[in-house]
Amino acid sequence: MLALLLALVSSLAYGCADFLGGLGARKAHVLRTVMIAAPASLAVELLLWPLLGASFAPATLLWGAASGVASAAAFALLYRTLAIGPMNVLSPLTALVSAILPVSVGLLQGERLGVAGLFGLPLALVAVVLVSAGPGARSARPARAAILLAFGAGAAIALQLVFLRQAPVDSGIGPLIIGRAVSSAVTLAAAGLMYRRLGPEKPAYAVSASAGVLDSLANLLFLLAVRSGDLAVVAVITALYPAGTVLLARSVLAERIHRGQLVGLGVAAVAVSLLALG
Repeated sequence: MLALLLALVSSLAYGCADFLGGLGARKAHVLRTVMIAAPASLAVELLLWPLLGASFAPATLLWGAASGVASAAAFALLYRTLAIGPMNVLSPLTALVSAILPVSVGLLQGERLGVAGLFGLPLALVAVVLVSAGPGARSARPARAAILLAFGAGAAIALQLVFLRQAPVDSGIGPLIIGRAVSSAVTLAAAGLMYRRLGPEKPAYAVSASAGVLDSLANLLFLLAVRSGDLAVVAVITALYPAGTVLLARSVLAERIHRGQLVGLGVAAVAVSLLALG
């Protein structure tokens, strides 16, 4: 139950971070937003270091760095995917892939679900698709390249989560610090190489920094969740992060929640209840 609650809060934090990051990217080039968000995220983890502890054994360095590279790749692939569009098809595809891969890894590593969990897990996957899909998803036809990029983005997100799970349990937040340092270095290097293409617009500093802080907290909650529960369950609950984005968009931007998304929220509630029982 603790792992489930942590995964739910992690999912909400990821969704809020994505919403704020999206707002920041509307004002300036997305790399300018990340140049603020990434250091803010790293700063949070460094501040938490004395409270939660961290060790940097070779295995921690390896898996932390791997998660950082996967995080940077996920960022590049995801935004390239959404730039090509259509978002209402590619976003749920990315979210679904990001859930299925960790679930598969968890089950292959010997995790077992009860009867209720066996029903709740596929329902949660259905909820991921419904919640993240927008209007017109049935009629839109993405290009083959966009579909491949969506698969790549989902796989990169999934690998980041799987790599964090593989880090030693007694490493504290060491893997998060290493991962964020690596992903920040990669992102800042990319921004430096593309500096002339970033445009003159200044980033939304407060919004971008808030996105980084929330992303850091989401990563921490996910790490705590998988250390106290099964990767298969935690990953699929975390993949419900579009729900947080949708609800914030409704509250802040007055965007309409479409019927399919409402159904998805209901399915998600049922799935979480079954997973709690299973």
